[in-house]
Amino acid sequence: MADLLATGTVRKMRTALSSPVSYTMLLGEHEIPLNQFLGKRVQLEFHGDIYCIHCSRKTSKSFNQGYCYPCFKRLAQCDSCIVSPEKCHYAAGTCREPEWGEQHCMIDHIVYLSNTSGVKVGITRGSQVPTRWMDQGATQARPIFRVSNRLQSGLVESIFSAHIADKTNWQAMLKGDAEPRDLEEDRLRLMDRCADEIGTLVEAHGLQAITELPDEAAVDICYPVLEYPAKVKSLNLDKTPVIGGTLMGIKGQYLMFDTGVINMRKYGGYNVSLQTAE
Repeated sequence: MADLLATGTVRKMRTALSSPVSYTMLLGEHEIPLNQFLGKRVQLEFHGDIYCIHCSRKTSKSFNQGYCYPCFKRLAQCDSCIVSPEKCHYAAGTCREPEWGEQHCMIDHIVYLSNTSGVKVGITRGSQVPTRWMDQGATQARPIFRVSNRLQSGLVESIFSAHIADKTNWQAMLKGDAEPRDLEEDRLRLMDRCADEIGTLVEAHGLQAITELPDEAAVDICYPVLEYPAKVKSLNLDKTPVIGGTLMGIKGQYLMFDTGVINMRKYGGYNVSLQTAE
């Protein structure tokens, strides 16, 4: 017999750094702690309606993980420079929403190393540490620079990405934890390789704008996973509106069932029911 837990529009799962990470599913106004359902049968049902996560307008298609098309074209948070911060055009006076840019881009950012499907470089707002790392499914992470705005973080990331990955292989991340790394050793190696280019950036932007963080400790993160899948099969609510099975784990923004995995962030704004199933 099924037990309905909640119905509402999907938002990114909320995380709290604990051992293991604590996950909460957000459906509209409902908040459902998820770790308690590990090893139990859980079902998601998509009711066919999608609502923009910004303006709540009903839309036939979701863009950029939850936006209607007008918001996707209008909002600064949907601009291409969010994916490619080194292309930030705030200084050129062409930001879609200058006030939003001041609040979210013209503030301190962290350039970090993380171990997801292997070591990668990434950036995030200072306020999003360690949330960003948990959203990526990182098992280790370490800040390496604090910079004064998003553009500068993108410039530093671009220098490092010539020597190290800047993206996660999500299939590999969901098959198990990456081999532990000495992130301090990785940091020192990258700093040595990129010293001249980083020095040029610091000279251009100032010591206060790009600050090395040599004394930061690495953070270890573990996830609520009973068993990793041998083969990653992606579940899709657009093709199969009712999905589920035994919840074997949660990592990044993925629910891992014995029937496959689903990236909940992909379905932002979808009207979904969550229920347990016997």
